[in-house]
Amino acid sequence: MTSADEPMALAAEQLRTAGMRVTAPRMAMLMVVSESRSHLDAETLRERVQSITGRLSLQATYNVLRALTDAGLVRCTQFPGHPARYETERHDNHHHFVCRSCGAIRDVECSVGAAPCMEPRLPKDYDTQEAAVTFWGMCPDCRAAPPT
Repeated sequence: MTSADEPMALAAEQLRTAGMRVTAPRMAMLMVVSESRSHLDAETLRERVQSITGRLSLQATYNVLRALTDAGLVRCTQFPGHPARYETERHDNHHHFVCRSCGAIRDVECSVGAAPCMEPRLPKDYDTQEAAVTFWGMCPDCRAAPPT
């Protein structure tokens, strides 16, 4: 019997709660995304999932990621000049800092108050629900590195 504390069992339960069919690729993908402390691209996720499930095509990877994103379990963020990145959806409307030198990505708490964190100047009939802010700059490691 599988313990509810095991990552795959937790992933299966999350899928069921979201009303999704439980499949090995979905469980493995959700587990890999949940256990990651970084914002991973599809190819990196695919490699990690394959180490659990065996062969997984890139198309199947994108299909699983799309399903998990549509279900609100995974968040997809796209930064100009970078591949799409994936992380656990926490529904916290956090933002991101991207290092211009090494490409490292770090979460940044909501800038001003609760979601959507900003008050755009739009006509009253617009319903702003989310704000996506990307801060660009240099991370501490890149700032400390001698110029090349």
